[in-house]
Amino acid sequence: MRVLADTSVLVAAMVESHPAHDRAFPWLLRAKQGKLDLLVATHTLAETYAVLSTLPVQPRISPDTARRLIRDDIESVGTIVELRRGDYRRVLDNMSALGLSGGVVYDALAAFAAEKSKVDKLLTLNARDFRRAWPQGTDVITEP
Repeated sequence: MRVLADTSVLVAAMVESHPAHDRAFPWLLRAKQGKLDLLVATHTLAETYAVLSTLPVQPRISPDTARRLIRDDIESVGTIVELRRGDYRRVLDNMSALGLSGGVVYDALAAFAAEKSKVDKLLTLNARDFRRAWPQGTDVITEP
């Protein structure tokens, strides 16, 4: 099974104190065990770093630790889906056509990476936003 995970799931899977950790962690564990193919959009790496390194948890996650978590738990396990200049243009055109603005563009980028990669599931804790950004992907969008 090919699964693209968004930032919300990756952060929840890596941070034990996260309220959705018990739902998200099994997906990351299955990827580490080779039981599913984990895919992650390029921008999701940066977004995950930003969230991890500013998350209000104790102890704080340092920039070094955030980088190590991404390297060890995502990059070493998953396939990174790169988006090209034309892909970004297509996403922006689609956002405009749907009348969407603001931060949902980041969900739209992950959704485009999922569509481009022909995944079986796009895993997110924000299914509503993803359905707005990728209405034709409702059968693929899944919450853990």
